[in-house]
Amino acid sequence: MSNGSEVSIIISFTAGILTFLSPCILPLFPSYITYITGKSFNDIKGSGASFNIRKATVLNSLFFILGFSIIFMLLGVTVMYLGSFFGLKRLWLQRIGGLLIILFGLHISGLFNIKFLNHEKKLDYGRKRFGYLGSLLIGMAFAVGWTPCVGPILSSILVYASTLQSLPRAAMLLFFYSLGLGVPFFLASLAVNQFLFLFNRFKGFMRFVPMVTGIFLVLIGVLLFLGQFSMLSSMFSS
Repeated sequence: MSNGSEVSIIISFTAGILTFLSPCILPLFPSYITYITGKSFNDIKGSGASFNIRKATVLNSLFFILGFSIIFMLLGVTVMYLGSFFGLKRLWLQRIGGLLIILFGLHISGLFNIKFLNHEKKLDYGRKRFGYLGSLLIGMAFAVGWTPCVGPILSSILVYASTLQSLPRAAMLLFFYSLGLGVPFFLASLAVNQFLFLFNRFKGFMRFVPMVTGIFLVLIGVLLFLGQFSMLSSMFSS
């Protein structure tokens, strides 16, 4: 694997983790986990939770993660094809993409407001049915829902994917983004009580997450605009 690919993987995985830590996702984790399992949160986090409840929590979480991963990867492939379809040269894709990512970073940090990214498409799932298939579909719906916090980060990764002009690399990029979002979600569902302890201990730092994420995206946007990802690659090879 080339150093450039390694840098892309690290960026995508980090973006996924920052998405999970965003104010739109992390505080709502209990709601997600109770909905996809169909169990009350007290049952799930209880010290005496049965093996069947724990098993259902873990398996439903995996199908939920698989659902949004499928959608994110399809989006990555789609934007890569769109870049190729319009015949834009990679240099221009990088410059336009870099500017867009900088704008997304300024937006999520609160320094700049892009109104359409504040729109949240709320989906009425109704009552969960169909077991694991239901969790898979909810994961897909979550990806399509495009919450204000997910939007700018995911959009940045999609913009970056459009500059790669490579189907396997675009799919890989979104796979590792999904992994960055899915791994902490899965670990939290695996150890709910420990998650609650850590969340309550560090929730005071939540207000800093948008600023950190914004700075991260701005730096990525600047590097992409200037065509300086090779600089990061050389740092990893040194």
